Amino acid sequence: MHQSFSRALDFLYPRRCPVCDGVVPAFEIRDGHITRGGLIHKSCHRIIKYVRGATCVKCGKPLSDPTAEYCDDCSVKAHNFDRGYSVFVYRSVSGSIYKFKYMGRQEYAAFYGLATKKLLGRKLKALGIEAIVPVPMYHAKERKRGYNQAAVYARAVSAELGIPVCEELVTRVRNTAPMKELDARGRRNNLKKAFIIAKNDVKFKCVLIIDDIYTTGSTIDEIAHEFRMAGVEKIYCLTLAIGQTT
Repeated sequence: MHQSFSRALDFLYPRRCPVCDGVVPAFEIRDGHITRGGLIHKSCHRIIKYVRGATCVKCGKPLSDPTAEYCDDCSVKAHNFDRGYSVFVYRSVSGSIYKFKYMGRQEYAAFYGLATKKLLGRKLKALGIEAIVPVPMYHAKERKRGYNQAAVYARAVSAELGIPVCEELVTRVRNTAPMKELDARGRRNNLKKAFIIAKNDVKFKCVLIIDDIYTTGSTIDEIAHEFRMAGVEKIYCLTLAIGQTT
């Protein structure tokens, strides 16, 4: 019943390709059979670059030097999380993430979640993650935008991996300045005391923090710090996209 209803919605509200934003056909003909359409145009899928090959053993950033263990940032900076993972190389999906984040294209999350499962599903499941925690937005900012893109992505990953989402576990108590306007030091100062653990007793021992983009890791570090103080033993992070070292 749910599947039939979902297919009917595809006709009424056609999916948009997360790259070109064009309509994706609700159904396709394959080998003489009618099948449900995909989540992205095949030609657009070829444009996307996934994070593959040598990556930083800490943040997961692609490395230009395959013999290196750490990226330039992680070789000089300690992080509060144990290991980071990312799905896409940022430049190849920057336009897609912009529309997902600012233009209401929440439906892109279905493709993002499936792509995450295909690329990283086995690795993430092997970590023993008990809860997925999206990076929270300041309540007034989320109310104005209408949604938190990190939470939308987290729900899609949860649906694909079968790991529960805990959206109320961390609260953003301070409205910080836009991170893109700040350097690394400014980002760290900007985020001090911006987050609190909303529950006094955190029973989880292993969590996965989810955000849309990894730049310096400052946001995730602040949340990871709060989790460390609460007794969480293993803290991993996952982002949709990450930059590449030069």
